[in-house]
Amino acid sequence: MKDKLLVIISTSDSEKARTGIMYTVNAKRNEWIKDIKLIFFGPSERLLLNDKAIQQYAEEFILMEEKVVACKFIATQEKTDEKLTALGIKVEYVGEMISNYIKDGYIPMVW
Repeated sequence: MKDKLLVIISTSDSEKARTGIMYTVNAKRNEWIKDIKLIFFGPSERLLLNDKAIQQYAEEFILMEEKVVACKFIATQEKTDEKLTALGIKVEYVGEMISNYIKDGYIPMVW
C-alpha cells in the first residue's frame, strides 16, 4: 500500500469537515501517513472562512510545512480569494490537481 493520501473536504456540514481535518492533522502529526495533501473544495470553502476550529486545524497543518489548497474557481465565483489567502490557504485550480494526485497513487478520502 502506498503511503500517500489526498484529503478532499467538500462538505458544508461543520461536524463532518472538522472530523476530516482533525484526522488529517493527526495522521500527519503522528506519522500514520507520511505524504498527505489537503484540498478544500466547494461548500467547505465558505465553512473554512466561518468556522474557527477548522481554521485552527488548517493553520496547524500549514505549520507542519504542508500546503492547504482551496479551489480557485469556487473562490473566484464567491469572491473569497483574498480571505482564504489571508488564512494562509493557497487558492489554485484543483480539478487537474486532484486528477494528477490520483494518477500519482494518492488515495482519495472525501469528507
